[in-house]
Amino acid sequence: MPPRKPKDTSCIIVLVRHGKTATTGTILPGRAPGLHLSEVGRGQAEAVAARLCGLSRPPAAVYASPLERAQETAAPIAKALRLRVRTASDLIECDFGEWTGKRLSALRRRPEWRSVISAPSTFRFPKGESFSEMQTRAWGSVIDLGARHPGQTVVAVSHADPIKAVVATALGVPLDLFQRTAISTCSVSAIVVGAGSPFVLCVNSLGDLAELAPS
Repeated sequence: MPPRKPKDTSCIIVLVRHGKTATTGTILPGRAPGLHLSEVGRGQAEAVAARLCGLSRPPAAVYASPLERAQETAAPIAKALRLRVRTASDLIECDFGEWTGKRLSALRRRPEWRSVISAPSTFRFPKGESFSEMQTRAWGSVIDLGARHPGQTVVAVSHADPIKAVVATALGVPLDLFQRTAISTCSVSAIVVGAGSPFVLCVNSLGDLAELAPS
C-alpha cells in the first residue's frame, strides 16, 4: 500500500489589525481603556469578516487582544464564522507608558522619535515597554496559537506594531527595519507556523482572500 501522507501540522495565523477609531492616526492610544471602533471601523470589521469567510481553509478559532477596539473587530468575524472570540493577552498593543494618549504630531517632534523609526531595537517607551519586549511576547503568542491549532487556520486580531513585529520575525527581518511595513486598519497579514521555518503568505492585504493557502 502507498506510504501514508504525513499529517499537516502547519497553522495559518491570519493577523487582522483592528478597525478605525475616532483617534486612529492622530493619537497614540496604547492600552488606555475605553477606546471603541468608530462607525467607519465597525463597517471595516463587517467587511473583513465577510472576506475571511472566503478562506479556502476556514478558521477554526478567533482570538483577539483584550482591548475594546480589537474585541469589537473580532466580534463580527467570530459571528460570521460561527465561532466565539477568545482573548489572547499577548496580542495586546505595545505599552507606550508615558506616551500613552499623546498626539502623534507632538511626538514626532521629539528627538527620541528618530530612534522609534530608525532604531526601534534600542528604544523603550518611558515607563513602558521596549519594542524588543513587544516583539518577543507577540511572536510567542503566535507560536502558542500555532501549537494549539496544528493543521488549522486561526484569526488573531491585534494592533499595528505587534503585527509588524510578527511579520518581521517570520521574514527574518531585523527589528530595526520593522517600521518599513504598513499595516492598515482591518488589513490582513498571514503567516504559516508549525512546519519548519515560518513563512509569510501576505502582508497588509485589503483584497480577496480566497486563494490564501500554503503552496
